[in-house]
Amino acid sequence: MGITDQKSKKEEEHLLISKPVRLILLHNGSHVLRSLFFIIGFSIGLFLCLQLKAFHMSAPKTHQTLWSTLLFNHSTTMEIKRESQTRLLQHNMTDQELFSKISSLSSPSSSSSSSWFWRRHNNDEKIVVKVAFMFLTGGGLPLADLWDKFFEGHEGFYSIYVHTNPSFQEHYPETSVFYSRRIPSQAVYWGTSTMVDAERRLLANALLDESNQRFVLLSDSCIPLFNFTTIYDYLTGTNLSYIGSFDDPRTPGRGRYNPKMYPQINITHWRKGSQWFETTRELALHIIEDTVYYKIFDQYCKPPCYMDEHYIPTFVHMLHGEMSANRSLTWVDWSRAGPHPARFIWPDVTDEFLNRIRFTDKCPYYGKDSENITSSKCVLFARKFTKETLEPLLRISPLVLGFGP
Repeated sequence: MGITDQKSKKEEEHLLISKPVRLILLHNGSHVLRSLFFIIGFSIGLFLCLQLKAFHMSAPKTHQTLWSTLLFNHSTTMEIKRESQTRLLQHNMTDQELFSKISSLSSPSSSSSSSWFWRRHNNDEKIVVKVAFMFLTGGGLPLADLWDKFFEGHEGFYSIYVHTNPSFQEHYPETSVFYSRRIPSQAVYWGTSTMVDAERRLLANALLDESNQRFVLLSDSCIPLFNFTTIYDYLTGTNLSYIGSFDDPRTPGRGRYNPKMYPQINITHWRKGSQWFETTRELALHIIEDTVYYKIFDQYCKPPCYMDEHYIPTFVHMLHGEMSANRSLTWVDWSRAGPHPARFIWPDVTDEFLNRIRFTDKCPYYGKDSENITSSKCVLFARKFTKETLEPLLRISPLVLGFGP
C-alpha cells in the first residue's frame, strides 16, 4: 500500500470518527440554546412580575402618602390659625388703646355674612364667617365639657373668648376649646360699671379678628339649647342683633333713671334689658366707639341703678333701634321672687324641661331676604345651670340638644 493510499485511509477514518462527534455537539448545542432561551425568558418574566408587584405595592403607599400630606397640611393650617388667634389675645394694650384700635376698623356691610358660605373680603380674599362666643365669668367654666361637645367638629366657624378674674388660674386641657382663650382681664364687681367694662373688653378683643361677624355674650352658667349648626344658621341668617330692650314703668325700671342724665338721655329714652346679648359686627363697633353715653352712665348710674341692665339697651334704643330685634336669645327664669333669676340643679334637668324652654313661644324671625317668618325657636341659650347639671346634660344632649357622644 502506497503512501497516498494510507493518507486516504486515515482521512476516511477521521471522517468516520468526527461525524458522530459533530452530531453529538450539534445535539448538545440545541439543548444549550433551548436552556439559554428558557433562562432568558424566565428572567424577563421574573423581572416583569417583580416590577408589577412593586407597582401595586407602591400605589397604595403613594395614595397614603398623598392623603397624609393633605391631612398634615390641613392640620398645619388649622394650627397656624389657632396660633394666630392666640397671638391676638396676647397683647398689652390698655382698654383705651384697644378701643382706639377697634374704632379705626371700618364697619363692614351688614350683608357681608352668609350662612355656611364663604364671604368675599375687601381684598378679594375669601374668609369664612365666624361667630364669636364670649364668656364672662368670675372663675372657671363648670360646664366646659358640655361646650366642648357643642363645638366639636365645627372648627373654623367660631371663636372663643374668656374674661375672668385676673387671679384665677385656669386648667383647661389642650384639647379644650377654652385652652389659651383668655383675654387680658380685670376684676369685675357685681352691680358696677366694671361689668360693662368687661363686656366691652370682650367685644373689642373679638373684633380684632375681622372674620368674626356675630358676637354672643354668655355666662359661666349658660348652656346651648340646640346644636352648633342650628345656632350658627340662626345667627348668620339675619342682619338683626338680639338685644332685649323695654320700657319698664316700675321702680326697677324708670325708677332707676337719674335726672342728671338729662338732656343727653331723657326718661322717655330709658330702657331696661337682659345683660346677655347677641350682636352684629356693625353694632358691636358702635358700642365700642361710644364715649358720650358710656361716660354719662358711668357717672350717674349707681346702685340701685345697674349699668349692665340699662346702658346697652338704652344706647341701642336711642341710636340704633332699627338694628335690633329687641329681644334676647338667652332664656332665664324670673318667676321666683328676688334680685336674681332661678338656679337649676341636677333634678331639674329633664327632656321635658329643656324642650319646654326650647319650644315654648312663637316669635318673628327676619331673614336676610327680608322675609318675616314665625319661628318656634325664640331662644338659643339658657341660664343659670349649676355645675352639678353637667352630668345629666351630657347624658341627654345627644337626643334632646342634638350634639354630644
